[in-house]
Amino acid sequence: MRYDSITEAIGNTPLVRIDPSVHGLRHIDLYAKLELLNPFGSVKDRAAWNMAGPYLEAAASASGEGAGQVVELSSGNTAKALAVLAGMHGLTFKSVTNRMRIPEIKDLLLLLGAEIEELPGQSECLDPSATDDPLTLFHRTLSEPGSAFLHTDQYFNPRNTEAHFTGTGPEIVKDLDGRAPDWFIACVGTAGSSTGVARALREHDPAVRVVGLVAAKSDFVPGIRTIDEAHEVGLFDPGTYDVIDSVSADQAIEGMLTLNRRCGILAGPTGGAAYFGALRQLRSRDEELTERQSAVFIVCDRVESYLGYVRQRRPDLFGRPPRGNSPADLTDVEIRTAPAVGVSEAQAWIATGQPLVVDLRGPHAYAALHIDGSVNIVDELFEELLRDGLPFSHSRPVLLACPVGEKSARYAALLTRMGHPDVRSLTGGIIAWRDAGAPLVRD
Repeated sequence: MRYDSITEAIGNTPLVRIDPSVHGLRHIDLYAKLELLNPFGSVKDRAAWNMAGPYLEAAASASGEGAGQVVELSSGNTAKALAVLAGMHGLTFKSVTNRMRIPEIKDLLLLLGAEIEELPGQSECLDPSATDDPLTLFHRTLSEPGSAFLHTDQYFNPRNTEAHFTGTGPEIVKDLDGRAPDWFIACVGTAGSSTGVARALREHDPAVRVVGLVAAKSDFVPGIRTIDEAHEVGLFDPGTYDVIDSVSADQAIEGMLTLNRRCGILAGPTGGAAYFGALRQLRSRDEELTERQSAVFIVCDRVESYLGYVRQRRPDLFGRPPRGNSPADLTDVEIRTAPAVGVSEAQAWIATGQPLVVDLRGPHAYAALHIDGSVNIVDELFEELLRDGLPFSHSRPVLLACPVGEKSARYAALLTRMGHPDVRSLTGGIIAWRDAGAPLVRD
């Protein structure tokens, strides 16, 4: 097989049957669509090339060798693919993001010559409704007519979805001998792959059941949005999915390990989440079936880029002691009953000078707007501190704040379990504080 360009190798990825002795389903044939075998390593190769390809040669010719810049609001696989594609056409690439959460991806982008701009923002995902959010303002500037940048705009660009409607979906049907699977399971990031494939499969068989998987609230699974974040994505339509289910980071890693160790598929956490979520949905149906059915899930990318992420959550896999206190170990009841305080009560409490106010957001978001006198401890670092025991004196009350009050509630519940006598979560987070007109300061 010979190609004139690496871009010709994008797509036509294998569909691999998972051994029934691994998944245990008796009446459902389960297949993995191996998007990790795209040339740049992920499902995003398709969307990046479909969004940018038609314009790259023209932009390079018009601007001259080495001039011009491709820009995308991405800190992951889309950025990686666009950085490669831009470089191939003599253009530069800039990744704009709220926070680079996977160090290996950041290092790879720098290796590829990408520029990274981390703007302060009030949420981890672009929120068009937050009109004064720096990330939203930057997105609006990029989208204006006559912009000097090639903005691929993955969250709203229909060519993202089209890449999977014309490519990934038809490939699945072809590899299943012209039949659509009975079930399609995909994680929801920009929603491009799940939406495009679902449309293509339902053209062959409207009865295809589609499962969309989101990250558990206040949890972080690379490449997957929480349900609240998904609603901020322009391509996301809840009507696409028959079922929307959530997967935690620990469940994603559990599924990933099965694919890695039992199936020989070096999937990352996103693929692990898809596998775990697929089995959870299919097991109960499998028991009721009398005829054979088929199901397909997408393996988005490879494990190597996420070793740091996995090591942080499962140090035991690397020969290190198991992690100590973790919000992942909390029960739903503990989280729901975590001590919390509303904005007006929090203001009165802070006015007494008693509580230490801890802002769990990223440093750029904190620098843009924060409660006067608060200290910034990023949530990942805060979790590390808790593993060694209570980081605060029992005598000092603590008020925790995050973007919308979800992460702070989990940490308030954990600190309460660990024995801190007076810790509370700010209900609604910094967004509620801002919307109530309470004062915020800038660095």
